[in-house]
Amino acid sequence: MDKALTLDDIDEKSQGNIYTQDYSAKPTIEGVKIVPVKNFVGEDGDFSEIIRMENGGIEGIPGFELKQVNRSKLLPGAIKGWHLHFSQDDVFYLPPSDSLLVGLWDLRKDSKTNGVSMKITLGSGQSSLLFVPAGVAHGMVNITGAPVDLFYFVSEKFDPQNPDERRLPWDSLGADFWTPKRD
Repeated sequence: MDKALTLDDIDEKSQGNIYTQDYSAKPTIEGVKIVPVKNFVGEDGDFSEIIRMENGGIEGIPGFELKQVNRSKLLPGAIKGWHLHFSQDDVFYLPPSDSLLVGLWDLRKDSKTNGVSMKITLGSGQSSLLFVPAGVAHGMVNITGAPVDLFYFVSEKFDPQNPDERRLPWDSLGADFWTPKRD
């Protein structure tokens, strides 16, 4: 091609719908961390180092003291949210072969990012841990057509007599929050 095209070179019926995707950095929440996990792929499958311990804590997440490991199954289309803990920190892990859309919402009054919400895709070919501090509401939606198992590591043992488990309505940020953006 001799020269680059301009908008004037595009069919008039489509010109009004053309836009440039926004690749700028999205808002993040103070204290939330994504820690890459080593995943080794071979001809016969793959192997992931989910957690490495360092001085009694999880490598890459200083100060987090592991007290319990849990699993939650999300059926196709299931939305689990919003959950909120006052004391407990969470670390989420999803195998790279699965996919979940995780929503986070900072409700900590004194946080620099109070009120900020964000979405993160876990899995989808990547292997990572997601650290969610206490006071950050979290939820997730299974946007796949298959059940998904989420593994999560917590800093407090579950006490059914006094659970550190608060809830907000799933649509507190609007029902469309849980719908993936289509481009």
